[in-house]
Amino acid sequence: MMLAQPAWWHELNTWEPEVALAFYGRTLGWKFDSTTLPDGGSYWIARKDNKPVGGIFELTSPQFSDIPSHWMTYLTVADIEKAEEDTVREGGEVMRASALVPGVGKLAVVTDSAGALIGLIEPEAAIVAAN
Repeated sequence: MMLAQPAWWHELNTWEPEVALAFYGRTLGWKFDSTTLPDGGSYWIARKDNKPVGGIFELTSPQFSDIPSHWMTYLTVADIEKAEEDTVREGGEVMRASALVPGVGKLAVVTDSAGALIGLIEPEAAIVAAN
């Protein structure tokens, strides 16, 4: 698996995005931009001082029924499709195939060969330049 960079993106996966938006807005001063995912779901990009700092993803049934709310870390890759192929070749599994999150980049969720879950991100060029 090609994981060249340290953690780059943090995402809260939650059943109650409105509660999370209010909580992190009040406690950390985050502002949020809403975007629509390719499957029609909502995604919120958290910003601090107008810089993206993370995201909030709404868990929905039945796809995520057995998954509790949690924070997910995404590691940067240069080519997400290659990283997904490398994952499978090395005995891991692609749990959620890569999808474009506008204003963020392409995100995927995989497991390593021991079953540990991790996210992968190929960030948009504009986001990399801003950080």
